[in-house]
Amino acid sequence: MPTAPAADQVRLLAVQEFDLRLQQARHRRDSLPVLATIAALEGEGGELGDHIVALSTDAGDIRREVTKAEDDVQNVRARAERDRAKLDSGNGSAKDLQALQSEVVALAKRQGDLEDVELDAMERLEAADEILATARARALEIEAALAVAVTERDADFATIDAEIAGLAAERAAAAAGIDAGLAALYERLRASHGGVGAAVLKGNQCQGCHMNVNPGDLARMQAASADDVLRCEECDRILVRAV
Repeated sequence: MPTAPAADQVRLLAVQEFDLRLQQARHRRDSLPVLATIAALEGEGGELGDHIVALSTDAGDIRREVTKAEDDVQNVRARAERDRAKLDSGNGSAKDLQALQSEVVALAKRQGDLEDVELDAMERLEAADEILATARARALEIEAALAVAVTERDADFATIDAEIAGLAAERAAAAAGIDAGLAALYERLRASHGGVGAAVLKGNQCQGCHMNVNPGDLARMQAASADDVLRCEECDRILVRAV
């Protein structure tokens, strides 16, 4: 059975308490509710950014359709005006004037069809621009909410980090000079037992696993030297006798 000064074993309990408080503080830091908020906002913002790019592309394509439709209508309108001017002048043979008249009628129909295409494209562009504006407005909302959440996170981090630094300093002071073998055993057990490497033996119960020590083992422990390092038969942690 390994040995270590009984006083060091008792001091180990203070180290264990600081380690638990450090573990809890780090867990609080890693599980701040604002972190989930930030992750959700960043996820939504990323997806929305991609969506905005797609919406912008679609709106750009429709805008080009509108421009082309406007140009097509203008070209037909200009040609019809030229034909009407020739008709109004009366120059040309009857056959030519009749052909011009037929073309003016055809151009009027063509202009009407193109204006329908233009109107449809303009309506689709208006709808696309509205959807894009809504998406961009939401992106601004996300950006603002994210800035608030990051500020909150950083403030919480600063508070918890200061707490951790203070606890670490106290822990170092409590652990200073503890028997090296005992400290090494404690660290090994703490790493493999959920952060708890040492516990008090209170009455016949281990306060690490809260299991009762059987009478035979308890009698052996009570008979052991004060410097003997006891171990719980159930959870294997260091058992420090209450003083």
